[in-house]
Amino acid sequence: MKNTFVLLLFLFTTLSFSQIKILSWNIENLGKSKSAQEIAFMAQTIKDYDIVALQEVVAGYGGAQAVALLADELNRKGSKWDYVISDPTSSSAYKTERYAFLWKTAQLKKIGRPWLEKKFHLEIDREPFYATFQYQNKSFTVVNFHAITKSKQPETEIKYFKFLPAQYPTLNLIFVGDFNCPQSHTVFNPLRKMGYIPLLINQKTSLKRETKNGQSLASEFDNIWYSKPIQKKNGGVIHFYKSFPSLQEARKISDHIPIWMEFALN
Repeated sequence: MKNTFVLLLFLFTTLSFSQIKILSWNIENLGKSKSAQEIAFMAQTIKDYDIVALQEVVAGYGGAQAVALLADELNRKGSKWDYVISDPTSSSAYKTERYAFLWKTAQLKKIGRPWLEKKFHLEIDREPFYATFQYQNKSFTVVNFHAITKSKQPETEIKYFKFLPAQYPTLNLIFVGDFNCPQSHTVFNPLRKMGYIPLLINQKTSLKRETKNGQSLASEFDNIWYSKPIQKKNGGVIHFYKSFPSLQEARKISDHIPIWMEFALN
């Protein structure tokens, strides 16, 4: 009986560590406007994940510094983290921004140099940011993206995503970020036909300005798209705003909630 228990414990531990937890978060205007207390709250929110993809890092002074402060705060919580920040995207000056990845070095190894997608930089305002990671001799590439706003028709950018899997046929692509577009939109049909699946369905991820009729979330914008050999084990959202007395206070952190997925690699 004792040997059986030890074996089961070993198998459970092995299975537990054979999965990766990824989180994506559009942290509105991550830069010098964020206080030390707000960055500490962000770190506490994301510390249990293995890799974090951030959108809306300020392109000018303060953005890279805020990511560094966030990484420093994470490093105080028991795990060693590293991070990388993209160059500014190529869109017009008032909309340009950076992306960032942060990851636990004990879990993941960054492979090569991350890059902004240049092939469609004229068609996509904030071209996606790629980074490849290795986990237990298997690799995957996260494509971090922030689409133009809904009023500017983000589907006119997202339609180019159907070309990306063929452009990188050897990479296991995971598309994450703020698409400003619900997964039900027909623009995602080509990805679906290739076998890509959305993590979230009918899940709103942006915050209202104030809670109305008990509802605090506004639109279904953020998601994670994955395909084989990525195997989703779990996933969801983090209702961080419930830690604040009002949405006005919560929106000092962000106007979006984090989304996350736990997955295995076949």
